[in-house]
Amino acid sequence: MCGRYNVGDSPELRQLMNQLGLPDQLPKPQHNVPPGGIGEFVIEAAGDRYLLPGIWSLLIEPRLDGHGYRPNPKFNTFNARSDRLTSSPLWKKAYPSKRCILPVSAFHEWRGKQVYNIHPENEATALAGLWQTWHFGDESVNSFTVITLPPHPRFSHIHPKSIPLMLRPEEFDLWLDPDFHQVGAFQGMMRTHIPAPLVCEPVHSLQRLQVAGEPQIIPADG
Repeated sequence: MCGRYNVGDSPELRQLMNQLGLPDQLPKPQHNVPPGGIGEFVIEAAGDRYLLPGIWSLLIEPRLDGHGYRPNPKFNTFNARSDRLTSSPLWKKAYPSKRCILPVSAFHEWRGKQVYNIHPENEATALAGLWQTWHFGDESVNSFTVITLPPHPRFSHIHPKSIPLMLRPEEFDLWLDPDFHQVGAFQGMMRTHIPAPLVCEPVHSLQRLQVAGEPQIIPADG
């Protein structure tokens, strides 16, 4: 599961935005973004790339009070399991042409009461996702989900159920290409893997990201 993330103005995030082809744009700094919150993601359309805002949960609906939108309460769609991308009616509709990348500083996981701030060593994090645009009357609203992989043996002490799909720069172009529909080409990416050494920092506060102990470094797969 990937259930929270943060975005900060840092050299690492600026480098990631440059690798994504958007050097003059930076996601809005945010602490501890939750499912249902507003995040920003990168898409490609008609040969250009855009940083779009959206609600974190692919299925959304109007709020009961008529003000704004919320995740559909009947389904958890803030994460999309990699092994269901081609079988679930919701995911398989978006997967061929609605792929996106979330440029974030780090994602968060809990082990008991201890929260960890996790990111590739000396890098920001490119989370792979899917996105959609919904139309409610005259209003269009974007939403997105983060793809998760099966549990990884070296990460399972942090989170035993899954690990998010983190992309490398050489994978960005094909992943974002909306005209590339042969999703079988991504099958190798959908196995559980750690693509770069991961820094897992125990923190006191997600607002200030105060490190609470010695960070753990989980090595990349060979």
